[in-house]
Amino acid sequence: INTNNNIMIKMLETLFSPKKIGNVEIPNRIMRSATYTNLASPDGTPSDASIEFYSALAKGGTGLIVTGMASIDQPGQFSKGQLCFFDDAQIAGHKKMTDAIHEYSGIRIAPQLNHAGRAGMNPKFQAITPSPSPHPFNKKMSREATVDDIKEIVKSFGNAARMAYESGYDLVQLHGGHGFLLSNFLSPHVNKRTDDYGGSIENRTRIIVEIYNEIRDQVGKDYPIAVKLNVDDYVEGGLKFEDGKSAVKILIDAGIDAIEPTGGGPDTMMNPKGRSYPMAKISSPDEENFFLPKVKELKPLMKETPLIIMGGIRNVEFAEKLLADGTGDFIALSRPLIYEPDLPNRWKSGDLSPPLCVSCNKCGSTGMSGALHCVTRKKAEKRRKRLEAQGKA
Repeated sequence: INTNNNIMIKMLETLFSPKKIGNVEIPNRIMRSATYTNLASPDGTPSDASIEFYSALAKGGTGLIVTGMASIDQPGQFSKGQLCFFDDAQIAGHKKMTDAIHEYSGIRIAPQLNHAGRAGMNPKFQAITPSPSPHPFNKKMSREATVDDIKEIVKSFGNAARMAYESGYDLVQLHGGHGFLLSNFLSPHVNKRTDDYGGSIENRTRIIVEIYNEIRDQVGKDYPIAVKLNVDDYVEGGLKFEDGKSAVKILIDAGIDAIEPTGGGPDTMMNPKGRSYPMAKISSPDEENFFLPKVKELKPLMKETPLIIMGGIRNVEFAEKLLADGTGDFIALSRPLIYEPDLPNRWKSGDLSPPLCVSCNKCGSTGMSGALHCVTRKKAEKRRKRLEAQGKA
């Protein structure tokens, strides 16, 4: 018996205990927060590199892996390297990945279903948003979604979830954050509509509720549906936290199975005066856990629905405390897992030191020009190989 390991597991008893999202049991409370990898095959299915990337996370002990955003239709594509769910011919390719992940006992995987909204980059289509709006990066103007467009998008989300179910994914997460279409509807900064999809927070949340109901119609009541949800845009004229809290309540009442609260997007990333949410840099322990104040206000609204804490979690003993005292139900990591896909197993083995990730954010741009990777780790590996070649390692 490894006594030291048993002591560590006892110290992190909640973190490494199972918990359900809907009727699906996750083996521990560590979730890989969705991050775009740019690794898909040209046909929108997982490439061998995709399967290798996510398999490393499964091998490393991440209980629930959420893929980078996957497009639900061609007009809503973010890039050519994106996973897609809009053609049944893609199911076989996705099943190769779910089969690979499920070789690791108990590990679960979910696609993050997304429509890019004003960030859409498919050259065949003009980007679509609740109201015409230029994207803060490329300045291209989107067109306003008609009601027929909205109905078609709702159907496409349902169809994508049905495909995910048939591909063997354990659940789905809707992307309602970071300046993509669903958060565009939530945000009065982008949504200037005066019909049933604009104005009040109930109307601005309507499309997500309709998507939830459409997925239920297509896959039944037992397939878990989670959502990553902007609760604050952190921009003038955008979604404010009071409305974000109302959106959370609306979705819980609708029946959503888990919520990962988040905030910010391209507008905050372009703002040099504020923190660049959702990927705020962390230069000291005081800057860790940057969504925690909002999480503490949201937890009392959650009823029995699991709340996933994201945002600069670096101290594993503090993460255990947050889970043990009921502040949240899962913790979501991304940047640390890009550097160390085996971080959960490292913590479980007794090494409780912080992640090697320094939150430099250089990984954020790698997925736009190539495959997502940790720049710091890649430099260190090149240096080590160079020294080995010189016989100095």
